[in-house]
Formats: sequence, structure tokens, C-alpha cells
Amino acid sequence: MPADRLVAEMVPPPRFDSVRFSTYIPDPNQPSQTEAVRVLEGFAAGLGGTADSGRRRLFGFGRAPKKAPAGPRGVYLDGGYGVGKTHLLASLWHATPAEPALKAFGTFVELTNLVGALGFQQTVQTLSGHRLLCIDEFELDDPGDTVLVSTLLGKLVDAGVALAATSNTLPGKLGEGRFAAADFLREIQGLSAHFRALRIDGEDYRHRGLPEAPPPHSDEQVTKAAHATEGASLDAFPPLLEHLARVHPSRYGALTDGIKAVCLTGVLPVPDQSTALRLVVLADRLYDREVPVLASGVPFDQLFSEEMLNGGYRKKYFRAISRLTALARDAGNLTNPR
Repeated sequence: MPADRLVAEMVPPPRFDSVRFSTYIPDPNQPSQTEAVRVLEGFAAGLGGTADSGRRRLFGFGRAPKKAPAGPRGVYLDGGYGVGKTHLLASLWHATPAEPALKAFGTFVELTNLVGALGFQQTVQTLSGHRLLCIDEFELDDPGDTVLVSTLLGKLVDAGVALAATSNTLPGKLGEGRFAAADFLREIQGLSAHFRALRIDGEDYRHRGLPEAPPPHSDEQVTKAAHATEGASLDAFPPLLEHLARVHPSRYGALTDGIKAVCLTGVLPVPDQSTALRLVVLADRLYDREVPVLASGVPFDQLFSEEMLNGGYRKKYFRAISRLTALARDAGNLTNPR
């Protein structure tokens, strides 16, 4: 994908295009959720200013932004999967009083892809005119990428850019199925003073009060629904996994362009961790774009082995199961059209 598309697409994905703080429904049993909304609303309001105080310098041109004021210029949303961290992160992006060209939103992988496309210095110049950079699913699995992005964020903080982030679990940091703020702040090295950590407790909202995941359909049902649904794809699961190995994960979003529903036959447990991690990325992109998934074969909660679910990427796999289960529910009407 061309670099200009990478920059232009750094906005909340379709699933989170219309979310706002007002649409976040805090669990009444989890006061930290209500507190997080309050703090983030105040953080967004504090990012206002004159139109040219953070003028974008696309590819290095334009007026330089003001230097960062003293005190925290970032927030880190600390909580388990399914407590609404991405909803709140996107709401912060929407609530920040700046035009979209002065705000950027993307996953850690998308940010590293941008550095790969533009180069480090050009990425600094491109983003340093922004008022806010939101980073979802900050990856700490690769020390090299962590140092790269940590250095980038340091440059952006010096340029006056405010930061907001969520992150994934480090290998071995299993705990409650959530990432610990202390680990995140340590890994981003000298930036910890710029972040305020917000703990968000709670259970996975995607399954709060909902029935169990729907059982898989038959191959015949999936095939029939695919042919009856405009814009649906139809793939056997093993060839799909083979195809994903030949496509860079940064392009999985583009791979889903124009797809209204994904129909899969013969879903089986994934054979190895590399394949599993690629499937996690695809699940994230499908979830972001609200693409329902209709499948035959094993249930989605049997995709990953016990070894995988107990390993260093545990949180990613549980997030993928959670999101695919939600998309399977969304696909229920494909076999019973009104």
C-alpha cells in the first residue's frame, strides 16, 4: 500500500467510527470504568488550542508545533480484553478538539508499518504536527520494535504531541489476562513520566449477559449463505491460512475491502504459532470493520491449543476468540434471512 494511504487511514476503524464517551456503558459494579471516562473527557478538553498550535506538517512542511508543556502528556489504558479500552481510545480521538488531519489513530503494527514505509525521520516529521496520537494494542513482544516506537514517541512528545495507548501482555505476564501498567511504563523507557495510567476493571463486555457462542454450521449451510449474501467471501479454512502466509499482515485490512461477510468451511485448530498470530491479526481487522463470520468446523474457542493459550501470546488468542465469537453472533441472520 502507498505511504499516503497508510497516513490517511490512521483514523478509528469503522466499528469505532461512531463511538463516543456517551455511548460507553460503564459496568455499575466497576467504578473504575466511570472514572476512566471522566479523566479522558478532561484529557481531551485539555488538548484544545488555536488552529495553528498543532498544524500538521505532512512530509515535513508547514509550521512547527509548540513544545510540550510540563506534566503528563499521555494516558495509558490498563485493563483486560473486552473492558472497552479501544472504545475509550477512539472516543478520546473523536472528543479531541482538532480537525481529523491533526489526530492519528492506529495499532502498534500500523505505526511500525508507517515507519517502514516513510523511514524514521520522515515519520517524525509527518506526525510531529499532530495534536494527538492514539496507539491501540501496543506490542511489547519484539524488543527491537519496542525501542523503535519508544524512540519515536520521545521525539513526538518533544514536539508537543499528546499520546494515548493500550497494550498487549508481555510473554510470561499472564496475571489476570491483562497487561500491567508498570510493565508498559518500564518498556517505553524514558517516557514513563509522560503517561498517566488509568486502570479499567471489568469483564469482557462482548459476552456480558449474552448466551454462549453459537455452534458451528454445516458446510452446506455456510456455502448456501455465501451464495445468497451479496459481497460475501467463501473460503475453505486451510487454504485461507496458507494464503495469509503469503500476505504481509499490514495488508490484511486491504484484503477485506468490499467484503460484507466472511464464510469459512472446515475450520480446524491452527497448526502452529506463526499461523495463529496471523489469524489474530485477521480477526482484529474483521472485527474493526464489523464483518460477520459464518463458519463450519470446530467452534472458535477451539482454534488455539492449550499450549498456545497458556503461553506468552495468551492475551492475543483470547482476544481473537472473543472477537470471532462476537462476529459469529453477528452472522446469525445470514442463515435465517428475514
